[in-house]
Amino acid sequence: MKKFLIALLGASLASPAYAGGYRVALQGQKALAMGHTGVAMSESAESIFFNPGAITQLSANTDIVGGLAVLDSEAKYQEEETLSKAETDNSLGTPFNGYVAQKWNDDVSWGLGVYTPYGNKVEWPDDWQGSHLVNNIDLKTIFIQPTIAYQLTPSTSIGAGPALVLASVKFNRNLSTSLTDAQGNRSNVEIEANNVTAWGYNIGLLHKLSDNRTSLGISYRGEVTVEARGEDADFDDVPTALQSTFADGEFDADLPLPAELMIGVAYQYSDRLTLAFDFNRTFWDTYDELKIEFDNGITSVNPRNYEDSNIYRFGLQYRYSDRWTLRGGVYFDESPVQDGYYAPETPRNDAIGYTAGATYNYSKNLQMDVSLLILTFDNEENSYDYYEEGGVTIPFGGTYDSSANSIGFGLSYKY
Repeated sequence: MKKFLIALLGASLASPAYAGGYRVALQGQKALAMGHTGVAMSESAESIFFNPGAITQLSANTDIVGGLAVLDSEAKYQEEETLSKAETDNSLGTPFNGYVAQKWNDDVSWGLGVYTPYGNKVEWPDDWQGSHLVNNIDLKTIFIQPTIAYQLTPSTSIGAGPALVLASVKFNRNLSTSLTDAQGNRSNVEIEANNVTAWGYNIGLLHKLSDNRTSLGISYRGEVTVEARGEDADFDDVPTALQSTFADGEFDADLPLPAELMIGVAYQYSDRLTLAFDFNRTFWDTYDELKIEFDNGITSVNPRNYEDSNIYRFGLQYRYSDRWTLRGGVYFDESPVQDGYYAPETPRNDAIGYTAGATYNYSKNLQMDVSLLILTFDNEENSYDYYEEGGVTIPFGGTYDSSANSIGFGLSYKY
């Protein structure tokens, strides 16, 4: 039964504005505008997510940040021989984040972060060509992360915090490529899990070199396993002869969210210009299969066999004036999906993200942030070769074309 929910999650992110297979990379407007760099930065309370160790080195005694992004994305499918086509319903997502960091004393700082690193709503057309793999999904998650940080030396600080994960998901797919009831309606199953919780953690270290211009950062987010037990499974439009087999009931499943290592460097080239580079390694090999166990005795297993993947992020920040700070960036995001395992739950290609943004200092204490992300994907001609029906393997393949854009807004208050 392990890892089925991870596929549900991946399907929710079929509109791909994300880091790796299914993580939403929109955890702060300042960082996002700089290519989503932030591991070696200490600009704002966004560091609670990017590097908990950095909050002791914030300039203000109290730093409060809130932000919201509007995400517009879609995925298109086409099968070359038959020219059959489908595309996801182009729905909007609104990931948000909020952080507060405060100095307890000269050496200790505390903070709290609330953010949504996973979640979206995607709908393929009902009964489309890949409906036996996925029709639609709606995923919501919220991470709540209290944080504590300690200044080891004037140049080095460490921080850590647990993360409470709140999750819900609804997923629908057809039971087979052709099964219908007497009226010709395609048989399907809908799985719904609500109020599922889990725990994770985030740790980080920030060190400033003796030149006082170069900062080095490292952070690690541990793997999270969300356990769903006794959640609802509803079978609809099942032929009368099979209704006892496909009876409504419950299911058990686990959702592992992969661990992630981030290493960064930031260099203050001048009083106005700062350059940043982050390297992200996501340990996707934890996602080896999709498996679900129903209480009616049915078990479904589908290999996924993800591999670990990297993201390379570059960003710059330019203090144009006392009022305006400008930012820009680019990142290169590798897909964890291997050939032959390309399922429409996560039509996830290699991507390049272009970012830009700015901060306007409305007053000494209040700042307004804006960010823009344009994510471009390689077209991918690939297939999923491991779906079985009646003991026969039925590959499902085609060409996938994806796109995503996001604009984000934020407010920062410091005192």
